[in-house]
Amino acid sequence: MSLRNIAIIAHVDHGKTTLVDQLFRQSGTFRDNQRVEERAMDSNDLEKERGITILAKPTSVEWEGTRINIVDTPGHADFGGEVERILSMVDGVILLVDSSEGAMPQTKFVTGKALKLGLRPIVVVNKIDRPDERIQEVLDEVFDLFVSLDATDEQLDFPVLYASGRNGYANENPDLREGTLTPMFQKIVEHVPPPALEVDAPFSFLVTLLDRDNFLGRILTGRVQSGTVKVNQPIHALDMDGKVIETGRASKIMTFQGLDRVPTDEASAGDIISIAGLTTATVSNTIADTSVTEAIQAQPIDPPTLSMRFAVNDSPMAGREGTKVTSRMIRDRLEREAESNVAIKVTESEDKDSFEVAGRGELQLGVLIETMRREGFELGISRPRVLYREDENGNRTEPYETVVIDVDDEHSGTVVEKMALRKGEMTDMRPSGGGKTRITFSAPSRGLIGYHGEFLSDTRGTGIMNRLFEKYGPYRGPIEGRKNGVLISNGNGEAVAYALGPLEERGILFVSPGEALYEGMIIGENAKPEDLEVNPMKSKQLTNFRSTGKDDAIRLTPPKIMTLEQAIAYIDDDEMVEVTPKNIRIRKALLDPHERKKASRKKEAA
Repeated sequence: MSLRNIAIIAHVDHGKTTLVDQLFRQSGTFRDNQRVEERAMDSNDLEKERGITILAKPTSVEWEGTRINIVDTPGHADFGGEVERILSMVDGVILLVDSSEGAMPQTKFVTGKALKLGLRPIVVVNKIDRPDERIQEVLDEVFDLFVSLDATDEQLDFPVLYASGRNGYANENPDLREGTLTPMFQKIVEHVPPPALEVDAPFSFLVTLLDRDNFLGRILTGRVQSGTVKVNQPIHALDMDGKVIETGRASKIMTFQGLDRVPTDEASAGDIISIAGLTTATVSNTIADTSVTEAIQAQPIDPPTLSMRFAVNDSPMAGREGTKVTSRMIRDRLEREAESNVAIKVTESEDKDSFEVAGRGELQLGVLIETMRREGFELGISRPRVLYREDENGNRTEPYETVVIDVDDEHSGTVVEKMALRKGEMTDMRPSGGGKTRITFSAPSRGLIGYHGEFLSDTRGTGIMNRLFEKYGPYRGPIEGRKNGVLISNGNGEAVAYALGPLEERGILFVSPGEALYEGMIIGENAKPEDLEVNPMKSKQLTNFRSTGKDDAIRLTPPKIMTLEQAIAYIDDDEMVEVTPKNIRIRKALLDPHERKKASRKKEAA
């Protein structure tokens, strides 16, 4: 059977996973009466809840005697490490572009990586049934993007399909609004070359994805680069320098068929497979026949730009809700994550109670924290900070991001003003139709931490912000942080409605009556710039005197409940987020008010 390996790449929400659903249906992967969930490739709980793809996942369909291995990739910049790895497994890419939004920042990032590897893209303009489609302009944008990324003449001569992934049709004519995905299958078979690899050489295989199974142990996924592998064949794992890490046998070989892994007796060059049987081999290692001594070179991965401190939870409520609370458990879990996720780096602090976890962005680290809390971990999380570097002259440099903002015309002035305060530099501003403006900025990552919530408030929830790492540039100096102070609980106990009523006048509350509080916990935002210690547990003094009128019933405004990402973006340098399986609380890093005063005096003196 002939073979094709392709990846589907696009910006977030441009319809990759929905298109894969239709490819499954129209290739006969599912039975006619089989019940299949929407966006079947988003199998992870968090992927289903958020409606985004987080992990790159291979799958396979058969069409008229050709086996097509497809890798569905994440569209969000924070999970770009997943995309960078899997591009070495494929021989071609389908670049999906929204017919209205056009080429967005993440499109540029992944396309640049694909073009550098010499892959020839098939461009698919998706969602052509949108009322605000602008197909020809979007195609011009894609061509300009390819030119700016130094595409070769062969890559610039790309085939184009016009599709609606949700409705299941693709055509070479932009005016048709019906049909099937047959033209897409034909284009993949014609345009994507079969794997040009040596079948007669000894077996070798580069690990690009790592998974775990309760019965099989480590499952290593990648593409067979040369030769053939059979079940129980002796194999060994080599690191980047060609040093043998371990030897063993290929106890199980699996290929992909639709949504399932299917056992097979042998696989040859070009196949995307999973191998079980090794215990320490990991991502970017070479698995090969015992006669092979040279490792396959793995693609370099862009370094992380942001870090957070993951600490043992030391609040007065520690250990009440989680089952995994010790630093050893946290260390083991983070090391496991760093092994399978190459975009994350973990370093242990000197006190052994906290770990510096570096990644691509707030969302990527937020997903890791959310996954850990669901597994029963309790953690204390610090404010994200950017990772600085030094240039050749010894000057400090910091990461910059390209920020593309689509906003209603009436809010564009506010956005430009706020971005200027955060040291963002406007590089482009143009109308994008329908009363909207697209503004592009080059801004330090440091200034964007915590801005998203404020941005949504400023644009009444109608603005869309997309960010992408751009470069390391000169340090821009201090950037003003949060303007408001916080309301801090001055004791331990339960919040009382009688005490919370008057505190509403002071600012916005984060807690409701009956909630357990402790000294140093943040219960609200102060309307003024300074922090304020308050007593939210004060109850009414009861006397044996009758009052002339009944007490007014206390009516409280519902508190502001923050999600994990909002809480992480909200906190200041001297604050932490306490994360447990049941609660997300915000607290001061130093709970004792006297310790906080001492620390602020030291800071002022310094």
